Amino acid sequence: MAKKTPSVALPSVDYRLVPIRPEAHLFQVTCTVTDPDPAGQRFALPTWIPGSYMIREFAKNIVRIEASAGGKAVGLTQIDKATWQAEKVPAGTALSVTMEVYAWDLSVRGAHLDGSHGFFNGTSVFLCALGQEDRPCRVELVKPQGKAYAAWRVATSLPVAKGEKGAAALYGFGRYRAADYDELIDHPVEMGTFALIEFKARGVPHAIAVTGRTDVDLKRLAADLKPICEWQIDLFGGKAPMDRYVFLVMAVGDGYGGLEHRASTALLCSRDDLPNSNTPASGPLPEAYVTFLGLCSHEYFHTWNVKRIKPAAFVPYDLTQEAYTRLLWAFEGFTSYYDDLCLVKSGAIDSATYLNLLAKTASAVKKGPGRHLQSVAESSFTAWTKYYRQDENAPNAVVSYYAKGSLIALALDLKLRAESGGKANLDQVMQLLWQRHGRTGIGVAEEGPNSVFAAVAEVGGAAAARWLKQAVTGTGDLPLERLLKPFGVTLAWEAASSLPVLGAKTGGEGSEVKLTSVYNGGPAEAAGLSAGDVLIAWDGLKLTPAALEKRLKRHRAGDQVQLHAFRRDELIEASLTLAAPAADTAKLSLTAKADRAAQALRQGWIGA
Repeated sequence: MAKKTPSVALPSVDYRLVPIRPEAHLFQVTCTVTDPDPAGQRFALPTWIPGSYMIREFAKNIVRIEASAGGKAVGLTQIDKATWQAEKVPAGTALSVTMEVYAWDLSVRGAHLDGSHGFFNGTSVFLCALGQEDRPCRVELVKPQGKAYAAWRVATSLPVAKGEKGAAALYGFGRYRAADYDELIDHPVEMGTFALIEFKARGVPHAIAVTGRTDVDLKRLAADLKPICEWQIDLFGGKAPMDRYVFLVMAVGDGYGGLEHRASTALLCSRDDLPNSNTPASGPLPEAYVTFLGLCSHEYFHTWNVKRIKPAAFVPYDLTQEAYTRLLWAFEGFTSYYDDLCLVKSGAIDSATYLNLLAKTASAVKKGPGRHLQSVAESSFTAWTKYYRQDENAPNAVVSYYAKGSLIALALDLKLRAESGGKANLDQVMQLLWQRHGRTGIGVAEEGPNSVFAAVAEVGGAAAARWLKQAVTGTGDLPLERLLKPFGVTLAWEAASSLPVLGAKTGGEGSEVKLTSVYNGGPAEAAGLSAGDVLIAWDGLKLTPAALEKRLKRHRAGDQVQLHAFRRDELIEASLTLAAPAADTAKLSLTAKADRAAQALRQGWIGA
């Protein structure tokens, strides 16, 4: 699905999408090609979606597919897991392929349909006519039949087909358009009876559509998102790169996730994360709401960083196979730094709240043994097989290019600011990348003059670029304490609890104490215990989650205990020596008597 050199005045590829049986979770999607390949047109469905680096095999959800031309059936042969070959048709005859797609993936990555709403990403439902990727696309969205769906409407950033017969009105069913296939699949669609509010950020229309049963205070949400969006627009020059932006929010009982698009984002959240009439009008925001605003901020920042400033490996996207890059630390990690930084810079949270959020990230990285085995560059490259496919050993083997990448961005920002006396900063690096890559469409290279390292060198000097290269390719801990000190911020490491530890993460259902991960070099590993073992007794007494905490309170590091556990259906016994808790929890605070230089640096950084 790589793009070819664009042509002019090309006929469009037309799509028609109908929720034919919401109760069975089925979309019917037809793709019509006016002038199919005379040798026999091929069609393919993407195997992954940009922004989520794992092969997802969307074709697995196709339950029926057939082709026709001139009112007659046309042979259609599947030639691999996601590609179909149509037989030749007479010249001048349009070819249509119709498929039914099972949509029951309640996530931001796939498609979901039932009697309450419909949602889809184009990668899940729109076939690509191979060889015609650069042709304009038209999409007709059809309302499901029945009185139950009379009030349904549509929320999407996909442009309406103005001037065409059957063109959709804003938020209506009907015809939409896209410049090419790449744009077509980059505008997710929500349909149903969602709550809706609009606002403008730097003159650009924005909309928030909330699906799900909630008591959300839409006016409050719009008022809080507006300055966040405007701060980011200003960071990149004051002019947004889209004509309209849509936040598509799915509120559920428990959930969290987001996926960026060029003019919208799909978000999944817990309904209790959203503001309501009881949300304080002033003072600190509820923690859950701060988390949601951070998610919105993260995905919105991607409008620039990854949707337009892209790794060269993504220009153009090849959605038939993995696209490898060692730069996700810059695109996801730097974005993860700016998501919360934007909250404090725009006034959504105060500096104390920001430092607490920063401390949580630092703690999460410190608690992972995998940080000493894998660099963020390696984590970026192996995202397809490791980060997105984590198992019980992931804490020992994997580092998050999101979390540690954000700490590297923090460290780089602090370093640039301190060494230049506040004249240089990471903002300038992002602005330079925007001018060179975001505006031009030239991909960011892994190395050389078109790399992130080159931009850092231009802003902060060659030494800063060398430091960054070592940080992203190395596995050492970052010198955050030293880098924060000139800003009048103190970082201290403490144990999260005074209780001794097993050296394992526990989970399980109900009264079950199950080891979900066993940490390298810890007491549980030394005792021969493994992930998946279910602990049932401690020194001969039945063990439950509540009893485990009580037992730990009665012991200290160095004590030896006898544990019984089930591994599969076999009983095992282990002698375990408890260890002292590690000092892996960060505490950040403002220095009581920071000098004027520190206050000036801190003011420039977080406004505190």
